[in-house]
Amino acid sequence: MATVIQDPARGTNLGAAISNEFNQFETFHEIIKAAQNNVPRNAWDYMVGAAESETTLRRNRRGFDSLALRPRVLRDVSKIDRTVNFLGQKLRIPVMLAPVGSLQSLCPEEGSLAQARGAERFGTISILSSVTWPNIDEVAKQTKHPKIFQLYVRGDDQWVDDHAKKAIDLGYVAFCFTVDSAIYGRRERDIIKRYRPNARTALDQRAPVYQAGLSWKDIARFKKLYPSIPVVLKGIATAEDAKMAVEHGVEVVYVSNHGGRQLDHGRGSIEVLPEVVDAVKSKALVVMDGMVNRGTDVVKAMCLGANAVAIGRLYGYGLAAAGAAGVNRVLEIMETEITVAMANCGVTSFAELDSSFVCKAEPVCEPHVFSAFPHLNINLGDY
Repeated sequence: MATVIQDPARGTNLGAAISNEFNQFETFHEIIKAAQNNVPRNAWDYMVGAAESETTLRRNRRGFDSLALRPRVLRDVSKIDRTVNFLGQKLRIPVMLAPVGSLQSLCPEEGSLAQARGAERFGTISILSSVTWPNIDEVAKQTKHPKIFQLYVRGDDQWVDDHAKKAIDLGYVAFCFTVDSAIYGRRERDIIKRYRPNARTALDQRAPVYQAGLSWKDIARFKKLYPSIPVVLKGIATAEDAKMAVEHGVEVVYVSNHGGRQLDHGRGSIEVLPEVVDAVKSKALVVMDGMVNRGTDVVKAMCLGANAVAIGRLYGYGLAAAGAAGVNRVLEIMETEITVAMANCGVTSFAELDSSFVCKAEPVCEPHVFSAFPHLNINLGDY
């Protein structure tokens, strides 16, 4: 008999869902394979690749693989609550959709609208990139769920102000600055094929002037002018910068190394997380991304103090496989994996997790972009 796992927020019998679930896509492996079949090679390599030697990408994965779970037993886990509150929003699971550029290369019909619709259908936050299509207006017009707008600075103060006012007027719940991209990373998979994603327009050529010039004084100016909208800084990788973010009144410190796509030879995000959590001291929310590929990864991050995680490539596979429905399916599978991990670790809510549930362990395989999916029938020689 399947265990009956009730969600207090939704009243869903997840025990039946876990034991009887049937869908076109039962595993992430199937979604990834479908995505590869649907996407041209240039766009596929853009999605799965990273900067230079791709060392940071591999360290992102190795960081998760170097942590083992320490489960507790004989605890009543018949009722599991996977929900979290984030910026006043109740999320079905603590997994948001990270900002990803050029989503139209993965889903030409809907692009970022499919990202937003998938998040809305499931019940979580999507973060809209400023370098994808459709834009901030269209996504706000066609979806009603909580959204965050992410900006690459491509203009002067007035240009930033125009985007801030628009995000506020359209009801976005936070405004995100990406701060780890002062200079665009050298992604050699793309360079070798001379591939430039569609979103890299002539406007992007301003990046060396404006994005590289972004500084703490700009964050201070923004906070002073727009106190009504929470600020997210995406790309924090040290305790020192996390502390400065808090001192500037930033509401969300987002631990990220851009999926390994900017600075090569950085640390894995999950390795950075504990020092950032310690530096923030609960004065801001902490989010992290970077090869979050399984439900156990989410649980590990929550054990180490994250308030939520974000996924990028993973929902990109769902988008390429089946549009908004594929994004929703990725989140459904993630929810099932999280539920299994929580129950078998002996906890009924994320509030019960702490660092005692994880310990250091030796990785069992060499990390790469697909190493969390050992049943994939993909030629790994290229990856």
